[in-house]
Amino acid sequence: MQDRAYLKVCVIGLGSMGFGMASSLLRDGFSVTGYDLNAEAVARLVALGGKPAKNPAEAATGADVVLCVVINAAQTETAMFGDHGAAAAMAPGGVILSCATMPPDAARNFAAQAEARGLGYLDAPISGGAVRAAAGELTIMASGKPEVFTRVRSVLDSIAAKVYELGDQAGIGAAFKIVNQLLAGVHIAAACEAITFAKAMNLDITKVYEVITASAGNSWMFENRVPHILEGDYSPRSAVDIFTKDLGIVSDIGRGLKFPTPIASMALQMFVMTAAAGMGRDDDASVARMIADLAGLDLPGMGG
Repeated sequence: MQDRAYLKVCVIGLGSMGFGMASSLLRDGFSVTGYDLNAEAVARLVALGGKPAKNPAEAATGADVVLCVVINAAQTETAMFGDHGAAAAMAPGGVILSCATMPPDAARNFAAQAEARGLGYLDAPISGGAVRAAAGELTIMASGKPEVFTRVRSVLDSIAAKVYELGDQAGIGAAFKIVNQLLAGVHIAAACEAITFAKAMNLDITKVYEVITASAGNSWMFENRVPHILEGDYSPRSAVDIFTKDLGIVSDIGRGLKFPTPIASMALQMFVMTAAAGMGRDDDASVARMIADLAGLDLPGMGG
């Protein structure tokens, strides 16, 4: 399954990450069919040379590899195993790359369903953002059987700069991704609090960004998200609702393990407050707008 000229790939979910992955695959010579509820996203894929489909099953008909790049476990279940799901239409021995962030138990369940159909399954959550997705430079935290990795190596090489093979059982990749999301959510919340705190002290927040990104307090999320705040641009690269979900998973796992997660829990409440204020579908840097509203401050783009 390594000759990309003959490898049929399907991408389900053409949001910022899935579209970038699909475009990387097309650039590298793969035949790619895509499906998304958003017809505009499908049209963009077609403009790049991809093929459209009306549902996941149609997209996956005869596919050797299906990349499922949806939001959560529920959407993965529907896209892969529900009515008009992709799994039933795939080529015999095909491989599912499941990329959504989800609880480890869900990943194990999906792997069992795939294997019952004679399909390979990689628990393969992704990180890196839309820019790295479009460049084929994602990080993939994957687990699954070694022979399944081998069968899709050319696809992994096309979409990722780093592929971590973390074990032969589904659920391990999902658990690694949840650790990443704990940190990512906390760092975004802290970045939003810090830049709004600077505003409260009447500092030039553009200059604050310059200084902090050259100092020990910097983080990848501060450097990546604060420009959205400075530009007043809250169009969703990654939405607030993503972190209400992911930090919710952190909370659920911690409760089940009787392991305290106080910092992640506070960050979760900051995202929940932002969603409750009507910004759930906006960029996750909108946490700064929520804090600014509470403090009676105006940030760029708030129009106060």
